[in-house]
Amino acid sequence: MSTHPRPAGPGPAERVATLDASDLHLLRLVADGHTAAGTATRLDVSERTVRRRLRDVCDRLDVHSPIEAVVLAVRHGRI
Repeated sequence: MSTHPRPAGPGPAERVATLDASDLHLLRLVADGHTAAGTATRLDVSERTVRRRLRDVCDRLDVHSPIEAVVLAVRHGRI
């Protein structure tokens, strides 16, 4: 067992800073209560694309749900 501390990864603020305008727009739609189907219609993409993009954003932010992603983005002043 190693006693050396592992280097810390990027913190929440750094992860939120990686979100681009389209990621933030997607999270705003989630925050406004739009379903994946409604978001897909608004963005003129498939529902599958919306779900994939939300999963990607959640993975990059290291959260478990789109709601957690919204909360993190709000806490850090991005939406």
